[in-house]
Amino acid sequence: MLQNPKRYTVTAALPYTNGPIHIGHLAGVYVPSDIYSRYLRLQGRDVAFICGSDEHGVAISMKARKEGITPQQVIDKYDGIIRKSFLDFGISFDNYSRTSSKIHHETASAFFRKLYEAGKFVEETTEQLYDAQANQFLADRFVIGTCPKCGNEEAYGDQCERCGSSLNATDLINPKSTITGTVPVMKSTRHWFLPLDQYDAFLNKWILVDHAKDWKTNVIGQVKSWLDDGLKPRAVTRDLDWGIPVPVDGAEGKVLYVWFDAPIGYISSTKEWAQREGKDWEPYWKSEDTKLVHFIGKDNIVFHCVIFPAMLKAEGSFILPDNVPANEFLNLEGNKLSTSKNWAVWLHEYLEDFPGKQDVLRYALTSNAPETKDNDFTWKDFQARNNNELVAVFGNFINRVVVLTNKYYNGIVPDPNDFSEVDIQTLTEMRAYPDVIASSIERYRFREALTEMMNLARLGNKYLADEEPWKLVKENPERVKTQMYVALQIASALSILSAPFLPFTSDKLKKMLNLQPVISEGNAWEAVSDDEQILHPGTQILEAELLFAKIEDEEIQRQIEKLEATKSANKAENKKAEPQKDLIQYEDFSKMDLRVGTILEAEKMPKANKLLVLKIDTGIDVRTIVSGIAESFSPEEIIGKKVTVLANLAPRNLRGVESQGMILMTNNAEGKLVFVSPEEAGVANGETIN
Repeated sequence: MLQNPKRYTVTAALPYTNGPIHIGHLAGVYVPSDIYSRYLRLQGRDVAFICGSDEHGVAISMKARKEGITPQQVIDKYDGIIRKSFLDFGISFDNYSRTSSKIHHETASAFFRKLYEAGKFVEETTEQLYDAQANQFLADRFVIGTCPKCGNEEAYGDQCERCGSSLNATDLINPKSTITGTVPVMKSTRHWFLPLDQYDAFLNKWILVDHAKDWKTNVIGQVKSWLDDGLKPRAVTRDLDWGIPVPVDGAEGKVLYVWFDAPIGYISSTKEWAQREGKDWEPYWKSEDTKLVHFIGKDNIVFHCVIFPAMLKAEGSFILPDNVPANEFLNLEGNKLSTSKNWAVWLHEYLEDFPGKQDVLRYALTSNAPETKDNDFTWKDFQARNNNELVAVFGNFINRVVVLTNKYYNGIVPDPNDFSEVDIQTLTEMRAYPDVIASSIERYRFREALTEMMNLARLGNKYLADEEPWKLVKENPERVKTQMYVALQIASALSILSAPFLPFTSDKLKKMLNLQPVISEGNAWEAVSDDEQILHPGTQILEAELLFAKIEDEEIQRQIEKLEATKSANKAENKKAEPQKDLIQYEDFSKMDLRVGTILEAEKMPKANKLLVLKIDTGIDVRTIVSGIAESFSPEEIIGKKVTVLANLAPRNLRGVESQGMILMTNNAEGKLVFVSPEEAGVANGETIN
């Protein structure tokens, strides 16, 4: 762990541009990395916070093919949506680039050529699946077949999403091309491989020994599992028409594998930033006094802790990451977040439903962050975090302080008099919070850091509740001046220490307290710890403005109903018809007397929740039929309904009522009972169905 680094390079996983950003992305990567970077800037550190769109690979090609557009149109569409989401939520990247940019193509190509010319790759000719009809080799996601491990018939060529097994396309049983639906053939192709097995000893020492105590256990555990299984050479090129062309002779029709080019995107994005800012990019990636930190989700651990470090080691001139504080996954209402199933809270939709509440979501996601295990986001918890913590603790304290200052002193910060023991103790506690919060942030414990920031607001609330200035203001106004001065210092400290977590709230609070001219970003954090006052007597503050508003049950219910609608839509889309029954002969079917009928009367069967007693005009008679549909229909709503009746079913006694037939029902996509009903005009009761 690097002590006292001269500069920081902070990277956030490049989002893949085949869809928008949802709360899982925010919780897993972008809010933690933003908290860390904002905190470093408040410390006056030299920081390059780097990210960009990951725009190559087979998933982009598949999306383009599905939507009937070009890959460029796909990435342009989602790059715009993603950028706006990050901007809206205050993710303060110093540079956000694209892997389709010229500077990235040049950087990735140069990186590959250096390794190629140094003999770091292994060149092999292998047999791969080929779609003869489409006249192309099939990348892993263009192949679907039966998983050899669990029998899932819809496994992809790189992974089975049912059992999670990592696969090769050639492992699949009964493989099919997703492009044409044909059975692929095997064909020879030449590719270049990074021999990861040659870096086994280096990775074992660097991670499992050197970083055993300062890296997260979930990261160490996953890396150990990979190393224990034994590393194998991994292809760095593939046969595809979308990506960075392999920059060597004889590699026509081949591109750099996306996992190889994407992490180089951090370097090219840093170059782009440095060119714009008139800086030298190399110290941020090649100087030993630079601290490099990768923020990722757990699905990216192998790429950032095994493959990319091996690439950097092979290249020889780059530093290695000081830490990779990967988070686990965030689930939504008990189910795994899924882009394809629309089971997500999309950031752009969130702001349509909760305008101006970016910090509420940032707070809820940080306080429930999946730092060491998968966690669950629920709308009820989101509401409780807002109402019981942001409104009742943080917002309540600030509102009381600002309202009372305006009421007693026309908004002018009073001069304090003699400090009591309680005042001194409270200010001393306040000045300790920057170090306490910093300690948690430096160890990537953002939930813990957020709790400590809120504890400062609780300190302020307790101070006001214990001191009760509203009771003393008439009999001891001089004492109240000191009390309000102390409370205002806590409010000022909160405006600074909340900035990494709640940047919009922090800005609003600084304006309210008229702190902008006093506090600069480079010395803000340290200013809270100093014995000097933050908010000076005589400063004119503004009128109180509510920082947070209560979220009502109706707003939350709408979100829950939206998810329920998604769940129903997914069920309908994935619903499969029951398999066909055994074959029958025509004579078997002709024995059934199916008639059109009309329900004349309906009533509930006494002491039976599921049964309705129906009187049905079948055209040949009026008969009683008992039907188990009472939980789906009320008697009133089905009177007059035309139905299909099996008329020659042998009578059956149900709870003392003789049922003379059966009405035909089915289920719709949502699983609701519906009548198999002949509603066509002019169809008379008694008509036979054949």
